Amino acid sequence: MIQVIIKDEALQVAARAGMDEFMQVFVDSIMEAAGGELTAESMAELNSDQITLVAYSMLREEVMDGGFIQLIHNGLGRFIFFNPFAKALAQWGLVDLARLIRKGHKLYKKYHEAIEVECTDEEFMAMFEQMPEFDNLDDEFVANEEEWTSDIAHFIDNNIEKFASIDGKEG
Repeated sequence: MIQVIIKDEALQVAARAGMDEFMQVFVDSIMEAAGGELTAESMAELNSDQITLVAYSMLREEVMDGGFIQLIHNGLGRFIFFNPFAKALAQWGLVDLARLIRKGHKLYKKYHEAIEVECTDEEFMAMFEQMPEFDNLDDEFVANEEEWTSDIAHFIDNNIEKFASIDGKEG
């Protein structure tokens, strides 16, 4: 098992900066401990809560930047939709987000082959017009992202031991 350690001072600074920064210090520390990327080997060394947090971070970054179509086009659809991500979110109390991921799973199965192809920027942008079913998912995620991120930050705060060990020593 990979040991994720966060310096108490770094955690305090992040907590004062806000929920986004608080969550990000855990994501960054998990990714650093995993060698900078999630591979089959590194994921086998992380626990399900750590993987779920990193998955949420990836989901959030992609959807806030370019929606679910971008997430799928950039190769993260299988990771988000074919893992127990939605189930884990529901267990964390994020039932509405889990429901959204399940809706996305249905659209992923329907469209992923068309979305995952190599294409020009123009062809990529045309996908948004060709697959308007994703608009509602994108809108719902954007409308609720702040609340969901806050809920996740609170979950982490109440379950720190599931994500990392806190090192209070200087040096």
